[in-house]
Amino acid sequence: MEFTSDRFRPSSVAQQARAAAAISERDTSPANHFDELHEIPPPAAEPPVDLDFDASLAEFQELARSAGATIAAVLIQRRGRPDPATLVGGGKLEEIIATVASTGASLVLFDHDLTPSQARNVEARLPCTVIDRTQLILDIFARHARTREGQLQVELAQLEYQLPRLAGRGKTMSQTGGGIGTRGPGETQLETDRRKINSRLDRIKQQLEAVRRIRRQQRGRREAVPVPTVALVGYTNAGKSTLFNSLTGGEVLASERMFATLDPKLRQLTLPSRRKVLLSDTVGFIRNLPHALVTSFRATLEEVERAELLLHVRDAASPTLEEQRAQVEAVLTELGVIDKPTLQVLNKIDLLPAGSGTQPGSQGNATIAVSALTGDGLEDLLHAIDAALTADPLESVEFRIPQAEGRILAALERGATITGQRFEGNVVYLNAVGPCSLLDRYRRYQHRQGKSLEAVHN
Repeated sequence: MEFTSDRFRPSSVAQQARAAAAISERDTSPANHFDELHEIPPPAAEPPVDLDFDASLAEFQELARSAGATIAAVLIQRRGRPDPATLVGGGKLEEIIATVASTGASLVLFDHDLTPSQARNVEARLPCTVIDRTQLILDIFARHARTREGQLQVELAQLEYQLPRLAGRGKTMSQTGGGIGTRGPGETQLETDRRKINSRLDRIKQQLEAVRRIRRQQRGRREAVPVPTVALVGYTNAGKSTLFNSLTGGEVLASERMFATLDPKLRQLTLPSRRKVLLSDTVGFIRNLPHALVTSFRATLEEVERAELLLHVRDAASPTLEEQRAQVEAVLTELGVIDKPTLQVLNKIDLLPAGSGTQPGSQGNATIAVSALTGDGLEDLLHAIDAALTADPLESVEFRIPQAEGRILAALERGATITGQRFEGNVVYLNAVGPCSLLDRYRRYQHRQGKSLEAVHN
C-alpha cells in the first residue's frame, strides 16, 4: 500500500513560471495559492491538472517499486496543515486502517517524513509496518550499495536517522538492565541503544575518513598526470548511466529503477582532439532528497566537487523538466559546486513527439540535445566537452624530429592530431595539434623556424 499525504509546495522556479503563465487567465485570490504544506485546488468546475502533484505521486510509486513493493492501494489527502499527532488526522487514519484490513497490506508508505511521535502513534494503530519517505529512500540505497564504501555511507545515514527516533518505543526502552555492575540508578534500554548507536557512528565515520584518505591518494596520483574529470549529474532516472555507457563503452547497470547507480564509476574517455578525460557517473538526485544522504555521501560526491566540468543530464521528455533542474541545482548549491562550468544535456530526445522542434546537437546556451539510446547528438556532445575544458589546453606546434625517433613519432600520432607532415632526408617535419601536457614532453624537437604557436579552440 502507498499513501501520499500532504504535499510540499513546488519549487520557487516552478511557482514563478506558473504564476506568469496564469496571470492573464485567472485572478490571484487566496484560494488559488498554496498554503504552508499542502496544495488547495481552486474552486473551479474543472480543476486544472496538477502536474507537480501527479509527477510527485508517480515518482513515489516508482520509489516503492524500486524497493520491491507491490502497490495494493493509493490514498490521497489534501489538508490545510499536518496533524501534529498522526500527520493525517483521525478520520484519514481510520480509512487507512480499513484499507489495510481489506487489502491485507503488510506495509504502509507515507510520501512525507514522520516525526518520531507521529510514527509511534500511527504504528500503535496499524497492524503492519509504517515507513516514511526518508526510510524508503534509505532502504533503496541499502539494496543498491555494492562497495564497502557505499554500504558504510548508507549505514551512517540510517543510524543518524534512527537515533532521534529511539525515544518512547515501548516500555522496554525505560527498563534498567540487570546483572553485576547495574546497581544504583542503572542504565535504561534507551540509553544503552543510544550509546551503541553513537559508538557505531564514530567507528563508521573513522572508516569513511580512511576511505577519503585513500581517495585523496588516488586522486593525487591521477592529478600527477593532468587528466581532467568530467562528472555526470542529474535527476535520478534521467539516463546518466546509459549516456555513460554510450560514451565510454562501459557496462554500468542502466535501469529504469531509481537509484540503480549508487557507487561512483570512473572510465577514460577520448575526445575528438584526442585529449583524454575521466568521465564519472554519480548517484542521481531526487526532490526532497534527505539531507542525511547528502551528508553521508560526501565521500562519493567528492568526484563532483573535484570535476572540472559538470554534465547536467536532464530528461527532455519529462513534463517536470524545469522543476527537476531546480531540484538538482539545489543539491549542487548545497555541495558548493553550483558555479562550476556546466553543460546542459537534454537526453531522451528519441521520446519526444514528432514536430517538437528539438534536434540532436547544440541548442545554444551550453545546451546539447542527445539520445544516449540511439547515439544521436553524441558527437556534438564530445565536441562541446572538448571546447568547455580549460585545463591542459590545445596547442598547434611544428616539430622537427629525426626519423630514428620512432617512439616519439608514434606518441604524437597516438595522442595528437597531425595536420601536416613532410620528409627531408632523415628528418620529419610535422604539425601537431594536441594537449600541452603531451606536446611539452617533446619541446626540444620544436621547429623554431616554423609557424608561431597558436591556441586552438574547438
